[in-house]
Amino acid sequence: MTTTSQKNNTLVPIIIIAGLFFIFGFVTWINGALIPFMKTINELTDAQSYLVASASYISFVLMALPSSYIIRKVGYKKGMSLGLAIMGIGALVFIPAAEARTYWVFLTGIFIQGVGMTILQTASNPYITILGPMESAAKRIAIMGIANKTAGALGSLIFGALLLSGIDEIQEKLTQVSLDEKNTLLNEMADSVVMPYVVMAIVLFILAALITKAPLPEVEAAPSEEETNGTAVTKEKSIFQFPHLWLGVLALFVYVGVEVIAGDTIISYGLALGMPGEEAKSFTLMTLMAMVGTYALGVFLIPKYMSQTFALRASAILGILFGIGIISTTGFTSILFVAALGIANALVWPAIWPLALNGLGKHTKTGGALLVMAISGGAIIPPLYGTIVDLKKEELITSGVEAAVATGEAATAGYWILFPCYAIILYYAVYGHKVGLKKK
Repeated sequence: MTTTSQKNNTLVPIIIIAGLFFIFGFVTWINGALIPFMKTINELTDAQSYLVASASYISFVLMALPSSYIIRKVGYKKGMSLGLAIMGIGALVFIPAAEARTYWVFLTGIFIQGVGMTILQTASNPYITILGPMESAAKRIAIMGIANKTAGALGSLIFGALLLSGIDEIQEKLTQVSLDEKNTLLNEMADSVVMPYVVMAIVLFILAALITKAPLPEVEAAPSEEETNGTAVTKEKSIFQFPHLWLGVLALFVYVGVEVIAGDTIISYGLALGMPGEEAKSFTLMTLMAMVGTYALGVFLIPKYMSQTFALRASAILGILFGIGIISTTGFTSILFVAALGIANALVWPAIWPLALNGLGKHTKTGGALLVMAISGGAIIPPLYGTIVDLKKEELITSGVEAAVATGEAATAGYWILFPCYAIILYYAVYGHKVGLKKK
């Protein structure tokens, strides 16, 4: 078969899979708008509000290995369809959640969508990798990443406009009205989430049906080799005998945590600093556009002009520097440093995966499943940020600081959690990725 015909055979599937990456990028990154929305309608603390991220990302722990089993049984195409359908069901749960204005029902819907996304990711990531020649896999993955983050930017912009428009006026009214009027206002605000999620559910169900008819060829990965792959012979019989993998899982865990913090806290942070909701609702867009631009730059630079390990080191150092910028500045400047975390985060994911899977041989699939489970960092670390904010706010108010000032200072202080996370990533980039690997 000629190269031209091969490209023609993979072009349509690449476009379809890029569409799927667009979808779960859209659904994932609307959390930045959902967090302040949920905080208002359910009258939550900061720590409670960040359970929105937890409900979404904890599914990767619970469903990563079961999703692999499902994909082996039904194949990639049916797995993708199933993932989309489950996401649609999760979207429908928002209807009774809004009617009852009950937080745990909202979290249930978000969790169900997370389950669907886990299945979708488990199917689409390896599919796009083995769809064509391995030497061009990075290029295909880059296209997927750009589609994912661009959709995230679009989703945060649309849902920010739908859910956060007028939030400043509503919050001001809530402090001045009676209990009955307050409940009426909150119920009306909660109802605004219904129509967007009904539309989302319809689109997801239609796509789930269409994907079963899509021209996606069945593909299988080449058998994993038991021999050396340039660095180490994988004679070990246990996955626990690869410390560089486990350190990679830890690095990926904290990375997803700081990525979610960069995207999901920035709107709430802007509101805490006194920014109007009309302005703050677009802040997640800045973070994601920073990621898209840096990701595209990495596609051009790696590996011709810089190595994966250099990119990872530079990313960790930038994360630390931007973190210093966040806590040492105020107002919109501090917001810009949060958005700049998108630059620090963009190349971490594509760099950690190959380093962590290096030399695993027959254990590569298990290693990949463990790395998928590490996405649960997005479930653990953002609520820790929220807890720090709540504790610091209470401490400041108790010491006599005005509530509005305490809210802003506490929100800034929460970003101290970035430093140990980027330190772990830096350790992995400098040393951790080599631990336990045999030399040639």
